[in-house]
Amino acid sequence: MAVYTLPELPYDYAALEPVINPQIIELHHDKHHAAYVKGANDTLEQLAEARDKEQWGSINGLEKNLAFHLSGHILHSIYWHNMTGDGGGEPLEKDGVGELADAIAESFGSFAAFKAQLTKASATTQGSGWGVLAYEPLSGRLIVEQVYDHQGNVGQGSTPLLVFDAWEHAFYLQYKNQKVDFIDAMWAVVNWQDVARRYAAAKERGDSLLLAP
Repeated sequence: MAVYTLPELPYDYAALEPVINPQIIELHHDKHHAAYVKGANDTLEQLAEARDKEQWGSINGLEKNLAFHLSGHILHSIYWHNMTGDGGGEPLEKDGVGELADAIAESFGSFAAFKAQLTKASATTQGSGWGVLAYEPLSGRLIVEQVYDHQGNVGQGSTPLLVFDAWEHAFYLQYKNQKVDFIDAMWAVVNWQDVARRYAAAKERGDSLLLAP
């Protein structure tokens, strides 16, 4: 039985136009995200077989594959809900996301400074990767992470709240090689309500990172 399943999109393929066209959404979700789900499930089966046979020659590759595919599944599952056709702008108290807005200002100095950092981190990823706003539980602050592939360069314990997919499959059919233009356009579809819910949940379980005294 499969452990991981492909989640349904929370909107139709055309919901994010003109920022992302329907063809990209369909291919991205139905093909690329689905491949990460399958990869994670296949790797779990291969690890189970290795345990049963006590054959560990491929353990390094299998563990790397699990990290890659599982992280790809998790980040994409967040990505779809991070976007909405009537989103964008700046998180504001009048919209019910004042706690998130305050945390951004406290952690980065201002929303403009945060936006500049996440934009730059996303647009300058070398090869494939993500720009991520994350809650860091040890300090209780927000940080920006520049993630390589799906799992590299990440602080342990951080919870992703807002993710910008900077892999070419996320934009190339529409934006060609202009990754910067795609990242700039992404700000028009950010679902701040979703980001705020993730922030509140991350803070609620913030003491889950147990460190030795």
